[in-house]
Amino acid sequence: MSNFGVLNWAILVTYIIGNLVLGFFLSRRVETATDYYLGRRTTPWWAIGVSVIATYIGALTFLGGPAWSYADGFAVIFIHINYPIAIFIVITLFLPFFYNSGCASIFDYLESRFGLTSRSVMSFVFLFGNFAYSGIMLYTTALVLEYITGVNVVVAIMIVASVAVTYTMLGGISAVIWTDVIQTGILFLGAIITAVLLIGELPDGLAGTLQSLKEMGKTNPFETSVDPAKVGTIWTGIVAMSIYHVVVYGVNQMMVQRTLTAKSIGDAQKAYIMMAYVAFCIFFLFFGLGILFFGYYGGKPFDNENLIVLEFVSTIGFPGLMGIVTAAIVAASMSSLDSSLNSMATVTTLDFYEKFFKKDGSAEHYLTATRWFTFIWAVAIIVPAIMFTKSGGSVIEILSKIGSFFVGAKLAMFGLGFFSKHANEKGLLLGVVAGFASLAYIEYNMDIAWPWYCAIGGVVSTAVGWTASVMLGGFQKDYSPYSVKGQLQKYEEEGLPMMQDGWYVVAGKIDKVSYGLPFFFLACIALLWVLNSLI
Repeated sequence: MSNFGVLNWAILVTYIIGNLVLGFFLSRRVETATDYYLGRRTTPWWAIGVSVIATYIGALTFLGGPAWSYADGFAVIFIHINYPIAIFIVITLFLPFFYNSGCASIFDYLESRFGLTSRSVMSFVFLFGNFAYSGIMLYTTALVLEYITGVNVVVAIMIVASVAVTYTMLGGISAVIWTDVIQTGILFLGAIITAVLLIGELPDGLAGTLQSLKEMGKTNPFETSVDPAKVGTIWTGIVAMSIYHVVVYGVNQMMVQRTLTAKSIGDAQKAYIMMAYVAFCIFFLFFGLGILFFGYYGGKPFDNENLIVLEFVSTIGFPGLMGIVTAAIVAASMSSLDSSLNSMATVTTLDFYEKFFKKDGSAEHYLTATRWFTFIWAVAIIVPAIMFTKSGGSVIEILSKIGSFFVGAKLAMFGLGFFSKHANEKGLLLGVVAGFASLAYIEYNMDIAWPWYCAIGGVVSTAVGWTASVMLGGFQKDYSPYSVKGQLQKYEEEGLPMMQDGWYVVAGKIDKVSYGLPFFFLACIALLWVLNSLI
């Protein structure tokens, strides 16, 4: 972009250099592979919480959120209203297993519960899904650079990948988390300034614009249609996407690994609880921007709706705003990208390299191997990033659809492991195959919105997995100690303390502070109803 200006360039370049410097500084604290994976378990809970927010709600939301609501209206808010319920389930039933194990890879649980084959299969599923996930994040960042600089998007992809992999290789998970903290602040600074300026530029004022948008049906969040082809309905939000987010935060290496860096299980839970309360406000902001942009531009079509925000800030004339917004988007995208690279390298090292190729390496050897795997994955994800350049839809919707294909398999494997006494490895693997087969059939033969892929894949994988397990010798008299009931029985029989610093360390027990989450969920729905009534 020829008019980007010296000030904007200075902001952008300074910010990128700052990330590299921070990565270099934190590299001095990385002496072993465990330091690279878990950051010595000394990270403050609030920093972990911000990192969790930034990883899932970063630049993709800044660009894709407004693009999505611009096209489909404010009803898409219900897709992301379920965080309090999802996090309530995760911290009560899922998180204690992973944190108390002391592991760096969550798939270590599957080996303990079922066997090495289960661990390897689900590790591969994670790597494949994140391969596509990382590609779209890389594409998103490159899209921004192409728009503002005129650099070919493929060249921009190469540049972004090089920067992200550099500080990720240096600082490991600590660099990931602390760059997230800084980047999130800049991201929301840019978003809030954009929102204030946009409201000031609305030709009919805020009240008049909202009234017009309401008459066009753009502001109503309560889409009650039972049509399974519609994405943004209250049913997809409350049912299907609740399942989606339970898996995203409960059995997703990229998210859970952050909580494993906490000083205690209480700190790990507080990080997630912070996310649950903040997420609704964030999506309210970005989806709200989308419908206001619809009013500002009169609903005109865009060749690529993901660029709406950038088009607005580039023409508004506010000194330094384009630099702040661009730096925020680029930095936040790279932060999400480095999170993915770090988790993929961790899983590759622990679940494949250490298990099958080098079982007796030193801590320093595994650190070197993990850094090399970080580099290899950074090179590999360039391929899907280039493929995504052919897509003009909302990047956040594309990303969510990709993720929905893998929800059922994860839900069945971990869910039956946690709650069933009869599940076994052979049955569960058959369930995973059946789940993927059912979704492949639906994708090519039926018109069903992608959120329902989560529920359908989960039901099919779980039902087939449980049934096949019983038929293949999985019937058991007692619960495994790696199940919720089995763990509780073990702690009761051995007289082990169930609480640490006022927080439960076993699954199936509810901490007092967690009870606020379901009430907050209901409060969010009530707030949407009130606001819609007042317009």
